[in-house]
Amino acid sequence: MRLRILSVAYPFSRVSFDAVGGAEQVVATIDAGLTESGHDSIVIACEGSEVRGELLPMPRPNGTIDDDVRARVRDLYRERIEEAIAEHAPDLVHLHGLDAFHYLPDEAPTLWTLHLPRSFYEPGAFDVLARDNVVANCVSEAQNRTFADMTTSLEVVPNGIRLEDYALTDAPDSYALVLGRICPEKGQHLAIEAAKLADVDLLVAGQVHPYVVHEDYFRRDVVPLLDERRRFVGPWDRWQKRRYLGRARCLLIPSLAPETSSLVAMEALASGTPVIAHRVGALVDIVEDGETGFLVDGVEEMAEAIHRVSTLSRARCRQRALERFSATTMVSRYFDLYERRIAPREIHRWRRSTRFRMGSPSSI
Repeated sequence: MRLRILSVAYPFSRVSFDAVGGAEQVVATIDAGLTESGHDSIVIACEGSEVRGELLPMPRPNGTIDDDVRARVRDLYRERIEEAIAEHAPDLVHLHGLDAFHYLPDEAPTLWTLHLPRSFYEPGAFDVLARDNVVANCVSEAQNRTFADMTTSLEVVPNGIRLEDYALTDAPDSYALVLGRICPEKGQHLAIEAAKLADVDLLVAGQVHPYVVHEDYFRRDVVPLLDERRRFVGPWDRWQKRRYLGRARCLLIPSLAPETSSLVAMEALASGTPVIAHRVGALVDIVEDGETGFLVDGVEEMAEAIHRVSTLSRARCRQRALERFSATTMVSRYFDLYERRIAPREIHRWRRSTRFRMGSPSSI
């Protein structure tokens, strides 16, 4: 019997393989894995999202996103989720939003994937884990360690990427690259300073979302540092990302936050491109210091490491990515978690009372 999953994305970010946010790419990957395995995937996400299953589009706010906008959107999502449960009778609701605790279903079996650092969530957000119908999972062991004090243990499903989308480039260009959403915790200004100190070209790629803090950071801290050799190129689609990631001499990740994962680091390594990253969060586990990149503390060490990447094997970077970062493995582990979450429960209120067996993802 088919499995039917209702995925609910973060309300303010478009779901697709081209999405800037890692969480939105993960939603797209799980959706593809479900449909390719013959299961039913229903996705609630903002209009403009691209999914393989059935999209239930939600309005995407225009202009600056403030507290009033967030509150209105959460109310809309709460109503839409309950309508979707009544209409589609999903076996499980899979939530991905930072604010998902505001619109959790009342009774349906629910999984909440925590994509961001613990400190990013509102105080009291995790109180909902005391409810019988709700469990949560982390996206890395590094993230899970930050929840060691909680009485409720969390599942861990490490992120993965579609490895077949990336290929080894043996003859890179001379530029360095920083890629991701433009916001203070990502530290793009530090990458620019490091590139200047190292006297190398830098491409700054990413999207400035319409949050006041993000727009202020870009205008105040990033734009004044740009010049003819350190350029902002805006957001890229998947084809541009693959091309420029593969030809970069290295990827810089100057994050100031305890990253829970890093899809862009995995994508770079799958392209054979070494990664130079701050020694924070899951980056310490993703980047193998001295083998697939360098872990650094601060601008001066990052600048020095840029000149050392030529000593690393791009073929080795690619090989380690193939061994460690498969989307197929990620989706298989979510399927296993779905099965374990659904099987013990009486789900006849949504569908016939049957134990569901999941297939394996076919060709993600």
